[in-house]
Amino acid sequence: MDTRVHIFVLGKVQGVFFRSSTKDKAKELSLSGWVRNLDDGRVEAVFEGEKEAVDKMVEWCKVGPENAKVTKVEVVAEDPKGDFKGFFLRR
Repeated sequence: MDTRVHIFVLGKVQGVFFRSSTKDKAKELSLSGWVRNLDDGRVEAVFEGEKEAVDKMVEWCKVGPENAKVTKVEVVAEDPKGDFKGFFLRR
């Protein structure tokens, strides 16, 4: 069954290839959605796909890529909509 989450990642998550690494990991897990940097220094993302894959993605976001220092991940469950074709970077 598909699930969808909307997350906000806090910490040192910009300028450390977080978005690019998130896109690669999401594609590896066959997830759809998007990721973007926010002006306040957070990273925002939406992931949709199989529950197990979404859960793995959220766990990955708690650590992030090598140079990231994640301090908090806020997760909001949403109803899956199936409105994304693939995973992409937003600006």
